[in-house]
Amino acid sequence: MNIPGLDYNTQRERLILPQYGREIQNMVDYAVTLPTKEERQRCAEAIVAIMDRMNAQNRGNYDHMEKLWDHLALMANFKLDIDYPCDVSQALKIATKPEPMTYPMSKIPVRHYGKLLFEAFEQLKTMEPGERRDAFVRSVANQMKRSLMQWGHGSSDDEKVASDLARFTDGKIQLDLDTFKFERINARDFAQPRNKKKK
Repeated sequence: MNIPGLDYNTQRERLILPQYGREIQNMVDYAVTLPTKEERQRCAEAIVAIMDRMNAQNRGNYDHMEKLWDHLALMANFKLDIDYPCDVSQALKIATKPEPMTYPMSKIPVRHYGKLLFEAFEQLKTMEPGERRDAFVRSVANQMKRSLMQWGHGSSDDEKVASDLARFTDGKIQLDLDTFKFERINARDFAQPRNKKKK
């Protein structure tokens, strides 16, 4: 649909810093075209004052004004010839996107146990039998049961915990369910809260 005088944001030039909106970008573009340095300076200071009012919640930050001047330089593509009150040469660092972070353990066989429990399984494989390992096994088994209860919508199974513990420790840890006692876990702690309607 082509209506004279009506254009959409998708048809307009892409904003460098969208959080300030098109009006601020238009002001910056206008400031770049002003003929004298004094006019450009006054216009830039007025624009930064408006940007400051738009970001009043950040005024307590020690580098608040420096960031605003950096943003102004970015929106002007560094073409605004004025005397900046601070160094804006590092402003390009704001615009560069960081590299995507890799997940620390990309292949977790059973996600509801999570990375930390799988690290514990690896540690259990190398521990010597004794009181220290027994205490660690108790802690890991109880956490596994809590994880099953949390992610299994309130259901957990002692046999499942024993089976998983043996499987993920390559058979090194075998729970004797006749003698092993799990901590008591309250299923209500994992229940989803219900919205109570006000009467």
